[in-house]
Amino acid sequence: MIQAIVRPEKANDVVLSLEKTGILALTRMDVMGHGRQRGIHVGTIHYAEIAKVFFMIVVENHDMDRAVNAIRIAACTGNPGDGKIFVSSLLESRTIRESGKSVASQKITDHESTPLSGKGV
Repeated sequence: MIQAIVRPEKANDVVLSLEKTGILALTRMDVMGHGRQRGIHVGTIHYAEIAKVFFMIVVENHDMDRAVNAIRIAACTGNPGDGKIFVSSLLESRTIRESGKSVASQKITDHESTPLSGKGV
């Protein structure tokens, strides 16, 4: 699972970049927060929380690097506050419409490296 936090003005670029790589399924949310810089100063005004866009994308292992690079390239301005990308293993994915039955339900151990696809999430 890839979770990314990006600048709002780069969110559509991220979506288009992922689509170009063949990654179509994603979840997108508008969020507020701050990173290490603890907000921004504009003149004498301090904004503690800044608008960002949060993406959650579930991909197969073989698509992970391609997806991360697509996000990184599309979201980068070269300035502080460009965002973060988090990658983690996904143990299981279930679809709601199939009465909670497990989709491709195999358990992932610490030694395995193939997360579930999560198609239909």
